[in-house]
Amino acid sequence: MPTSTSEFDAEALYRALLEQVRSSLAGVPDPAIIGIYSGGAWLAERLARDLGLTARLGFIDVSFYRDDYAKKGLHPEVKPTQIGFNVDGATILLVDDVLYTGRTTRAAINVLFDYGRPAAIKLAALVDRGGRELPVAADFVGQQLTLQPGRSLALQRDSHGQLSLTIEDDNA
Repeated sequence: MPTSTSEFDAEALYRALLEQVRSSLAGVPDPAIIGIYSGGAWLAERLARDLGLTARLGFIDVSFYRDDYAKKGLHPEVKPTQIGFNVDGATILLVDDVLYTGRTTRAAINVLFDYGRPAAIKLAALVDRGGRELPVAADFVGQQLTLQPGRSLALQRDSHGQLSLTIEDDNA
């Protein structure tokens, strides 16, 4: 079981991300926000509430679209993808908690295209930890950092919606 070794001020990172997104989406007609379960969904909910976009909020589960599905299988709890608005021609803000290899983002984009063809997809991540395996870059990032091998980031949300972000040692 991983042990927590460092903690970041996830709320400060969220505020930085919110301000970047707010200024970029100003003037964009009818943007939509889609969060990738689970950490990205938590962030997308807050962004939608803070930006007044709750009517155009959706969620994606990429479990069946992952390129490592045969190796990793399903997560313990697959959640339904929920997109209750027309994706065709929309500007979509795709939200994830941590951008790493780019594979989750690729899977999420594949899900989106099953629902239609957006005009544009912008990517927001609370943290970009580098280590890309695919040519994916976030448009909005709360913080960039590099982790040593064997370490990962874990976003948590408490019962009041407050976020915490920790670096965990995968080998503990």
